[in-house]
Amino acid sequence: MRPLRPALLALSLTLGFTGYVHAQNSQPAQPPLTTLTENSGGVMPVEQKRVHFDHAELHIAVDPAKQSIDATATLTFTAHEPTNVLVLDLDRNLPISAIEVDGKPVATSTWSNPEGRLRIQLPKALNAGQQVSTTIHYGGRPHVAKHAPWDGGFVWSHTKDGQPWVGSAVEGEGCDLFWPCIDNPQGKPDLVDLYVTVPKPLAAPGNGVLVGISDEGKTRTYHWRAKHPTTYAISINVGPYKELTGEYHSRYGNVIPLQYWYLPGEDEQAHKLFAEFSRMLAFNEAMIGPYPFGDEKMGVVETPYLGMEHQTINAYGNHYAKDGTGFDWLLQHEFAHEWFGNQMTNADWDDMWLHEGFATYMQPLYSWSINGDLGYYAWLDKIRLTLRDRFPIVSGSSKTEEQVYDDDHGPGLDIYNKSALMLHSLRGLIGDHAFFESLRMLVYGRPDPKPGNFAPHYASSHDYIDIVNKVTGRDLSWFFNVYLYQAALPALDEQRQGDTLTLHWRTPKNLPFPMPVEVQVDDALHVLPMADGSGTLKVPADAVVVIDPHSKLLRDMPQITEFQAWMKAQKEEKEKEQKAKGKAKSN
Repeated sequence: MRPLRPALLALSLTLGFTGYVHAQNSQPAQPPLTTLTENSGGVMPVEQKRVHFDHAELHIAVDPAKQSIDATATLTFTAHEPTNVLVLDLDRNLPISAIEVDGKPVATSTWSNPEGRLRIQLPKALNAGQQVSTTIHYGGRPHVAKHAPWDGGFVWSHTKDGQPWVGSAVEGEGCDLFWPCIDNPQGKPDLVDLYVTVPKPLAAPGNGVLVGISDEGKTRTYHWRAKHPTTYAISINVGPYKELTGEYHSRYGNVIPLQYWYLPGEDEQAHKLFAEFSRMLAFNEAMIGPYPFGDEKMGVVETPYLGMEHQTINAYGNHYAKDGTGFDWLLQHEFAHEWFGNQMTNADWDDMWLHEGFATYMQPLYSWSINGDLGYYAWLDKIRLTLRDRFPIVSGSSKTEEQVYDDDHGPGLDIYNKSALMLHSLRGLIGDHAFFESLRMLVYGRPDPKPGNFAPHYASSHDYIDIVNKVTGRDLSWFFNVYLYQAALPALDEQRQGDTLTLHWRTPKNLPFPMPVEVQVDDALHVLPMADGSGTLKVPADAVVVIDPHSKLLRDMPQITEFQAWMKAQKEEKEKEQKAKGKAKSN
C-alpha cells in the first residue's frame, strides 16, 4: 500500500524482508499525471459534498496484450442540496468518448476534464432529494505503477509460463486512476457492480459477491457486487488463477465464505496459506468483533506486487515467505484492514493512523496468540527502532494521501509503528476491558456488534478520543495531545539523590502528561501516579531499580536515538564508498 506505505513497508524492513517483486514488463512511456490526479483526498470540492453516491456500475474490459482498458461507468447520485453540476475525478489520460445524463447523450460542450476533475453540467438542476445518473464512456492505457503498491497504478506482469498477470493498486493516487469517482475517503458509494471482461482462459477475482460469469466467445465477464467499498479498495485482478474455497463457522452463528485465488504450480504453499484464513478470522473476531463482510466473503488474491487491503479481495504478494513467527504477517496486516479501513474508514487522510496504527498493532497481538509474551514484545521491539518522530501523526487539518505518507514532509511510517506503540501504551493505561471496548466502538459504532446490527461508517481522531473518554469515564485528552499531535516523544528524566528516586515527564511545549510509571525495586513493584508529571520513591542505595519493567511506556530513549544515528552513519558511509568505487571505475 504506499499502502504499504498501505501498508507494510515498515514491518517488512524491520523483519528483514525486502519484498517480493515479480518481474514486470518494461515500463512503457506514459504521460505524467496531473497534480490533482496524483494526489488523493484533501478538502472535498463543495460540489461533491452536495451529492450522495448511491451506486456505481462499472464495465471494464481488460486487454493485457495492449495494456489497456475499454470502460463504461454508470454512476447514480442523490442530491443533499440543490445542484446543477456533477464533479467527479478521472485521470485525463483516459480519454472520454461520450457522456450521458439519465440515459440521454449530452453535448461535449457541457462537460470538461482538463486536469482530471470531470465537471458535468446537468441539463436540469436537481433539488434536494432528487436522483441523477450519468454514464461515462472512456478508456485507454491506465497509469502504470512505477513501484506498486507504493507508487501505484496498474501492474502488467506475466507468470513464469508467460501468461498475463494483472493487478491494480491505487491507494496513493486514488480510484480516479481507472474509474470516475469521488477521490476522497468520504466518497464511498453505497453499492458497486463491477463487470470485468478478460480474455479466456484468464479469471478476474473481484470485490464482494460473485453474481455471475458470462461467456462471450473469446472472452468472459465476471460480475462482482460489493456494498460500501472504500474507494481505493475496488480492484482489478486478472490471471490464470486456481481457486481454493471453504467456509468459516463464526462464533456469531453466521457462515463466512473463504476464497483464495493463486497461481498454478503453488498448490502446497497455497493450501498452507489458506489454512491460516480460519485462524485469523477466529482471532480477529475474538479480539475485535464480527467480520464486517461475512455476507460477502473473506477473499485473497495473489498479486504481482506486495499487498493491499482491497475490500473482501485482499492483495497478497508475499511469496509465502517465512519469518519464524508462525504466520504470514502481510496477510494478517491486510486482513486487519477489513475492520480498520473498510468497515471503519477514516474521515480524512489526516486520520490515516486509524487504519494503519490499529492494523499494525494486530500483528503483535496475533503473534502473542501464537508465541506468547515473547512474540508480542519481540514485535513491538522491532517496530520501536523504526520511529522517526519528525512530524505529528495528526496535523489537525485536511490532508492528501501524499502529505501523510511522505516521510520528508509528513508522519510517513510513524502512522503504522508509532501509532501501534501508542495503542500498546494506551492499553496499559486503561486496561484490557476498556481498550477492547474502545476498539469495538470505533469499528462498529456500538459495544455489542452482531452480524446485521452495524454498517460501514467514517471516524476521525477526535471520534476515537471521545470514545476512549466515554469508555473510561476519564478525560484522557492529555494522552492523545502528546502522542498524536506532537512530533517528539515524551521523555522520562530520572534522578537519584541518596535513597530518593525522582522521575519527571518532559514533554513538547511542556504539555500536561500525568502518565503513571511503574518502578520495580528488587522484588517489589511500585506505581507512581505522576499526577503533576513528577513522582518520587524511596529506594535503598543498593537496590536493583527498573523503570517501566513491563515496557508499557512509549517514550524517548537515548539508546534508540544513538542506534538510529549509528545506522544512518553506516548507511551514508556505505553510499560514499559505493560512489567512490563508481568514480574509480569510470576513470
